[in-house]
Amino acid sequence: MEAIWLWIKYLILGIFQGFTEPIPISSSGHLVILQELGSLTEEGLDFLVLVNFGSLIAVLMIYREDILRLIQHGIGYITKKEPTYKNDFDFIIYLIVATLPAGVLGVLLGDYIDNNLDALWIVGGTLLITGFALWVIRNIRGEKNDGNLSMKDAIIVGLAQGVALIPGISRSGATIVAAMLLGMKQETALRFSFLLYIPVSLGSMLLSLEDILGAKSGQMWMAYFLAFAGSIFASYYSLRWFMNVMANGNLKYFAYYCFTVGILVLLFLS
Repeated sequence: MEAIWLWIKYLILGIFQGFTEPIPISSSGHLVILQELGSLTEEGLDFLVLVNFGSLIAVLMIYREDILRLIQHGIGYITKKEPTYKNDFDFIIYLIVATLPAGVLGVLLGDYIDNNLDALWIVGGTLLITGFALWVIRNIRGEKNDGNLSMKDAIIVGLAQGVALIPGISRSGATIVAAMLLGMKQETALRFSFLLYIPVSLGSMLLSLEDILGAKSGQMWMAYFLAFAGSIFASYYSLRWFMNVMANGNLKYFAYYCFTVGILVLLFLS
């Protein structure tokens, strides 16, 4: 019976983490809140890399055609110098450049952020910042598509992803806000944000692979599998839903949510 409850708990946590990862409400901030409420113990923290990899699988499923096109055209531009492939080749370069700030900041400041910026009052405040940023862009409609991006755009969006290392600052929210403030169309902002998630998640998975494979009992392997499967399922439908929300101009509802949770955290949990 104890094992069944453990599996149910990890399945729920995987679904929760998977659902919150793509949408702009900060899964890391909600993790801190869950820890405070006693829903997640220290023993289970290393499952996060695995469920985030589940979110990556969902992103790959949804953007598979874009990814295949970018790979084919990127290789084609290098090998054949086909001019019609240049926009996709540049898009790949911008994704690489935008990955660097978060990687550098993670190496330099990761331990400090983990040890000093996970207080509930900080999470409450950063959720309010996330809500305000989403409110600012709620009615913006940009003009830039994939072929109109610049190195400046890549660097700024990359820096925004770096800021999202702070719990309560949503990664998807920060990158989409930055992209739309730079004038990107919603579809381009979404695509750039979630394709940018791929190297981040892959890097985290590779760095943690030994720990994930190394020290789990049979019960925990089943718990991890359920969390992973739940994350894929929840992330896929959460991202699809988020894409529809953005298409319908309803980002304001995520802002309302962040305002509400941030205020509640500051009033009752800090």
